[in-house]
Amino acid sequence: MWESKININSIQEFRGATRMYLGVGALEKFNDIASDLVKKGINKVIVVTDEIVYTVTKIKEKIEKIMDEKGIEYVVYTGVKPNPNVDMIDEVKKMGLDFGAKAIIGVGGGSHIDTAKSAAILLEYPEYTARELYEFKFSAEKALPIIAINTTHGTGTEVDRFAVASIEEKGYKPALVYDCIYPLYAINDPLTTVTLPESQTTFTSIDAINHVTEAATTLVANPYTILLAKETIRLITKYLPEAKADPQNLTARYYLMYASSIAGTCFDNGLLHFTHALEHPLSGIKPELPHGLGLAILLPAVVKAIYPAKPEVLAEIFEPIVPGLKGIPGEAEIIAKGIEKWLFSVGVTKKLSDEGYTIDDIERLVDLAFNTPSLDILLSMAPIKATKEIVKQIYLDSMNPLNK
Repeated sequence: MWESKININSIQEFRGATRMYLGVGALEKFNDIASDLVKKGINKVIVVTDEIVYTVTKIKEKIEKIMDEKGIEYVVYTGVKPNPNVDMIDEVKKMGLDFGAKAIIGVGGGSHIDTAKSAAILLEYPEYTARELYEFKFSAEKALPIIAINTTHGTGTEVDRFAVASIEEKGYKPALVYDCIYPLYAINDPLTTVTLPESQTTFTSIDAINHVTEAATTLVANPYTILLAKETIRLITKYLPEAKADPQNLTARYYLMYASSIAGTCFDNGLLHFTHALEHPLSGIKPELPHGLGLAILLPAVVKAIYPAKPEVLAEIFEPIVPGLKGIPGEAEIIAKGIEKWLFSVGVTKKLSDEGYTIDDIERLVDLAFNTPSLDILLSMAPIKATKEIVKQIYLDSMNPLNK
């Protein structure tokens, strides 16, 4: 029934630029990647990660052994933290410049790979700082080759052209969108995800659900994004409970990684709108807030706001979570409460008030949503006009549970 919402006279672009290896043991493919780097004359790389991810996943011993065998020199930056900031990126840039790195390897989740992507640009534009990059003082057309070794199942950054970082003193969390930061290679090995904490298993999966919810309902959504959205939500609702019940379940981890990657492709093609534009101010102000949790808190209220404009699409893609919807505008409250009920069932019960936000914070949050560099582009993609009143209402509806 969603077909009626597609403008067949609007010419859409279908994207995909990264060679991704997916499957149990995919980390072994790093041997082929390293051989290709050597053929390209790349003999010095910088690895961007954190000490825990790098060692606990056993990625360190695997890739360093291969690089030693191939004669690739390397340095390792281990200072990445959740919700990375521009200072971390500048540190990576300096280390990479001092070493003479010719490629960059991001090892970890979205924070690590986004830091690597951002530094890859600056290593080609050393005259600029990360703050200047994220305040769009220049436009990037080139970056060092990027290899993404992914250890979560949420961001999809290993296959897309996006990167995010915070300018903490301003509360800004802008997003970059550049073709030059598509990773050359990506590795998705379920074995690297089994040590994820339960909360991150949940939050990263919900990140992927938000990606497709938005990408399937933007002004540039197309049949491909809707197809990917349906499959992403189907897979996550089936396999997230299994991964939480048994973290060693490699089948569940495989399909969650796959869902995350196709969700990345989905929003690479369809872009994003309200949920990410409104979450970035939340974790921009409070970097300790997990990105996926912020998105989960906002999701029911965002769907409630946009449902009247895209009821057919949202009813179909959320069928596994809220079955039986007819796809008519009057169901907005029903689907919003149904999504919140599902979130509670997978352990995400917090709302903005639980995270310390109050009504007094809303004015600043609204201001950041409209004034943080790049977020205006996301808001312009929303299926309804993104007014300050609408944004304020979404924040208000996210303060406390809808199901009372």
